[in-house]
Amino acid sequence: MSNHDVTGILGKAVAGTRITPEEGLALLERGELNELGRAALAVRERLHPERVATFIIDRNVNYTNACVADCDFCNFYRRPNESDVYVLPRELLYRKIDELVAIGGTQVLMQGGHHPYLTLEWYEELLRDMRARYPKLQIHAFSPSEFTFFSKIFKKPVRELIARFKAAGLDSIPGGGGEILVDRVRKIIAPKKAMSGEWLEVYRQAHAEGLRGSCTMVIGHYETLPERIEHLERLRQLQDETGGLDGVFVAFIVWTMQMKGTRLDGKVPPAGSTEYLRMNAVARLYLDNIRNIQSSWVTQGAKVGQMSFLYGCNDWGGLMMEENVVSQAGTVHHVQIDQMRALSEELGLTLRQRNFHYELIDAAPAAAPAATA
Repeated sequence: MSNHDVTGILGKAVAGTRITPEEGLALLERGELNELGRAALAVRERLHPERVATFIIDRNVNYTNACVADCDFCNFYRRPNESDVYVLPRELLYRKIDELVAIGGTQVLMQGGHHPYLTLEWYEELLRDMRARYPKLQIHAFSPSEFTFFSKIFKKPVRELIARFKAAGLDSIPGGGGEILVDRVRKIIAPKKAMSGEWLEVYRQAHAEGLRGSCTMVIGHYETLPERIEHLERLRQLQDETGGLDGVFVAFIVWTMQMKGTRLDGKVPPAGSTEYLRMNAVARLYLDNIRNIQSSWVTQGAKVGQMSFLYGCNDWGGLMMEENVVSQAGTVHHVQIDQMRALSEELGLTLRQRNFHYELIDAAPAAAPAATA
């Protein structure tokens, strides 16, 4: 495909005309990085003309590291019989959430391994207790892979489980475990985890029960460029099915596989920041029905995180508060916010705090200064 054809595809996307899978692949294969960035920035500014960069204060709580999925890219999990396996005590969980709320946090992201011995009633009791203690907190929990596992181990349909979890207090479903939604790849890196159709079906059933969530993509392992586009196409189709811009997915996030110390380490070349920015831009151009794209600044670093706003992102994502932050009385947390604010203002964007639904929840500050040259 000629450069002229690529330019035409970019023009279509900028104008709001949907591009095809073949055109998306041409952009990945042949698009010049800066041209992709300019087009993705134009789409971001069309969808978000308000000149705001958003973030959320949340906390990532891993309620258990027990898992029987044996994913090649995971260093976190432990087999149920290992000495350092854990299920987080309820009092420790509450202490973590209390610390989150104390600094203005609005959302807890709670995911764990595929624990073979916890009961359905254990999960429902946990959610009911959390909802009673924290009635205003967004409980963003249990990835599609977890729900697929629950369905198999509890022998109940996914929709019934989602309905029960929602009744107990669940508000939304995070997009963990998406990796690449192509079964050829999933059978290599995570053969015991939800396959692509199962992962997507969880969100189809979540939408039927009135819940929304986020979707993800992990690049830099065994996937091909056509398979990356296949992943995006499956997300776009489900978003169409569930309402377009108001569909089941509130946001999309892409990040590069972190392989150090895993069974993938040294087997495949890692994707770097340039590849991340390229993929981010193409995702912004392709996913015309998903309104928000989060920066993967936690894995890419602050400066690449800033650059991602020039390649389609409009949101910093969460601060992902952890124990090492709390131990310093929130100081590091505030530095992170100050850094995000400064980096945003260099781009002419005003940093604003949001909730899960991307509603602004802080007081409107003064307008951001003009972007520097």
